[in-house]
Amino acid sequence: MDKQFYNVLELDKIIEQLKMKASSELGKSIIENLEPFSSYGEVEMALKETTEAQSILIKRGHIPIQGIHNIIDKVKRADIGATIDAKSLLQIADTMRTTRILSNILSGDIKVETFGNAETAIEEEQDDIDKYPIIQSLARSLYIHKDLEEEIFNAIVSEIEISDSASSDLRSTRRRIIQKNQSIRSKLNSIISSTTYQKYLQDSIISMRGDRFVVPVKAEYRSMVSGIIHDQSSSGATLFIEPMSIVEMNNDLRQLKLEEAEEIERILAELSAMVAEVSRELISNQEILSKLDFIFAKGKLSLEMKAVEAKLNRDKKFRIVNGRHPLLDKSSVVANTVYLGEDFTTLLITGPNTGGKTVTIKMVGIFALMTQCGLHIPADYGSSMCVFDNIFADIGDDQSIEQSLSTFSSHMTRIVDILDNVTENSLVIFDELGAGTDPEEGAALAIAILEDIRMAGASCIATTHYSELKKYALAKPDVENAAVEFDMEELSPTYRLLIGVPGKSNAFEISRKLGLQNHIIDRAKDFLTSDNIELEDVLQNVEKSRLKTEEELRRAEKMREEVENIRNEYNIKMEKMQTSRDKMLENARSEAFSIIRQAKDSTDNMIKELKEIEKQRASKDKDRRIEKIRKEISESMGKLQPSVESMVVPKYASKEIKNLKAGEDVDIITLRQEGTVISADDKKKEALVQVGIMKMNLPYKSLKRIEKKEQSNVTRTTRKIIRSKSGNVKREVDLRGMNLEEAIMKVEKYLDDACMAGHDEVTIIHGIGTGVLKKGISEWLKTNPHVKSMREGKYGEGGIGVTIVTVK
Repeated sequence: MDKQFYNVLELDKIIEQLKMKASSELGKSIIENLEPFSSYGEVEMALKETTEAQSILIKRGHIPIQGIHNIIDKVKRADIGATIDAKSLLQIADTMRTTRILSNILSGDIKVETFGNAETAIEEEQDDIDKYPIIQSLARSLYIHKDLEEEIFNAIVSEIEISDSASSDLRSTRRRIIQKNQSIRSKLNSIISSTTYQKYLQDSIISMRGDRFVVPVKAEYRSMVSGIIHDQSSSGATLFIEPMSIVEMNNDLRQLKLEEAEEIERILAELSAMVAEVSRELISNQEILSKLDFIFAKGKLSLEMKAVEAKLNRDKKFRIVNGRHPLLDKSSVVANTVYLGEDFTTLLITGPNTGGKTVTIKMVGIFALMTQCGLHIPADYGSSMCVFDNIFADIGDDQSIEQSLSTFSSHMTRIVDILDNVTENSLVIFDELGAGTDPEEGAALAIAILEDIRMAGASCIATTHYSELKKYALAKPDVENAAVEFDMEELSPTYRLLIGVPGKSNAFEISRKLGLQNHIIDRAKDFLTSDNIELEDVLQNVEKSRLKTEEELRRAEKMREEVENIRNEYNIKMEKMQTSRDKMLENARSEAFSIIRQAKDSTDNMIKELKEIEKQRASKDKDRRIEKIRKEISESMGKLQPSVESMVVPKYASKEIKNLKAGEDVDIITLRQEGTVISADDKKKEALVQVGIMKMNLPYKSLKRIEKKEQSNVTRTTRKIIRSKSGNVKREVDLRGMNLEEAIMKVEKYLDDACMAGHDEVTIIHGIGTGVLKKGISEWLKTNPHVKSMREGKYGEGGIGVTIVTVK
């Protein structure tokens, strides 16, 4: 793709906006070299990256991607055996920490607020994980070096300070330095407070020259204080002398500081060697972090622009729905819908100056470039774009004094270059095609250029003032007119684009509104050809018809919306009434069933007592009477008993199964029981299902087809153990008070028992404490084959003091 047209369409300004969204110099370096892709697959992948980043940013609000440094040179120096300074090591550790955080967040642990039971939460979270394959693939490719990261942060406090905890030798040496400092100061304090020396001293203070302790002595008493002169004041009145009594002590202090420096150098060399061991992994991380920073910069720009992903197509067509030029003020920009390639391949936009023609064609060009750079476009959903192999643009005046080129010549130079390189997969954009020369010749030349581009099969969008081009668009099937709307009452453009309507210059009407006399305007019309007058009159009538049609459409749309709202309100009320009616009837049935059941129990008890009392004297008539009463009560209960369908069909039934066959295994959704189909009736949509020893006639809506289970070869002894486990294994295990080794052994045995007992979810109680037990158990659970997933306890489950485990 020819780069000379990027700046014409202002792609460089979009790139600058994108750079401001990057969090590191690494991401900015990728953005600086960003160019539009010409391959459909590359564009599709780049757009998906942006969409994933946008979605994650919407869910989380922020991704902590700061803290990335360019560490490649530093890592390479360590790899060849050089010792890295403390500042560079801290930058490496910062980058490691950011890498670890991003890996944890993006590799599959993107949290989503969920409500309801834990199983639903886990399922929703699992579904969410699969939504970001590109970013999660990058995140999972990151290498984590937490141990090395902690080693560096523990050893280095700042760019110029190494921690005492970096090594035991360093801590010991620094302790001795402090003790030696105190000894020297104590010795010097005794000197400066001595009455013998006070008269020789300029001040009773202790100073440092270099790394040696000294005292300020008056110059005239030099011979009275034995020692080594290290410095003198600017006036020469004061000498800074190191007393002989502390020379040896200062020497010891100097030796200790050399030992400290050597130990620091050793620590830095050791950390540098550790960095060298993982240098290739760090360099790989650097490339991935740069890519992630770039991707999230695209996502941030999309959110700022309120942009959407354009649906990509291979049909050499595009449709921009309510597109807004990304460089104009969001609060005032007028959205326009532009399309090309469906019914026509060339669009000619006419209308008055300052009406928005140039902004519209620039918007089309910059949207095409943004899409092929993998960026979202500020438009509405439903927008689609295609991939062009080249985007050409002749916009503005590049008149050159040095090259002696006129306005027309500069335009024509670019047009010649475009015509030499245009292909059927190109997009060509012209602004004021044919301008700058004689109108008749310019119009003829413009038509010839458009015909050449149309014959090449390229897509073209152009602006013009020539009436001949409006006629040309009306005559050609692949060419369409468009106009920018002008408000004659306000004498100002509305910036709305109207496709299918040729525009008017409106020069006569504007002049009349501004006060130009009618006889001058009439004389001007006499100079126009009859063809031009007729065309302008046709355009005026078309404009009046269009405005009237739009008004009627607005009224019809308003009425349609009102009718739709009334219908929706009616449907909602009817649905509420039906739901309320069904609920009331069901409650009444349940209540009546409960009353009758109690009455039946009482009656059965009475009958039982009567039989016991008069057992010896029971007659056939009395038995028949009793049986008749029982039958009447049972029949009355049967009428009030809730329907089977209301009890077994779920309120929010899933898709109804079809074509059930005998022998298939099914799940009875509301009863949470599995059964086998004995027979099925597709007409009645009912099946006879055996559940254990019971047989039930159930509607298809209450059933869910499941895979047939393989016949189990479980021995009698195994069944006995399983029955024993299922009855005795609790749903929780308490590890509090144990060390990590004991806890792991207990959890391992407990999970075996829980799995055998058929528990689907169990609670591991480890308490809060120092967090060592919780962390150790969590790491171990990740490797256990019985663990499907795990999470912290919620409020009411034990909070962070427990871990909830879903058993496979």
